[in-house]
Amino acid sequence: MEWKLKTFEELTNLEVYNILKERTNVFVVEQNCPYEEVDGYDLVSHHLFKELNGEVVAYLRILPKHAKYKECSIGRVIVKKEYRGTGLAKEMLKRAITIIEQDLNETEIKIQAQQYLELFYGSFGFKTISDVYLEDDIPHIDMIYKSSDK
Repeated sequence: MEWKLKTFEELTNLEVYNILKERTNVFVVEQNCPYEEVDGYDLVSHHLFKELNGEVVAYLRILPKHAKYKECSIGRVIVKKEYRGTGLAKEMLKRAITIIEQDLNETEIKIQAQQYLELFYGSFGFKTISDVYLEDDIPHIDMIYKSSDK
């Protein structure tokens, strides 16, 4: 089970379908939150994911700087329900930070995190830069990672 990193143009039709299916399962169905899942940012993002038996089991997207924020960004972080607690999220986030620092030569990463994940992201060096706010009725915070703070 290898990690895949692809631009939108490199994704196969089936990979796009499976990614959107799993993101919808987690963010819309599981969290009971109707919102615009297909938001246009996928087209400019790098997609990091792992598949098992044709299903996406872990996924995130990396947005280049100036796409959503002035900083590079990580978003849509998911691990399929059956695979949570296995270390996939930690492995994926470490890999994403390395890709951003080494391949994209970026030193800052901004994220919009669900508040309950503040300690998880904090363990990677992300620091909270906002008060708690509601995004689609879910408490969120903005966090920033700076290579120089490591």
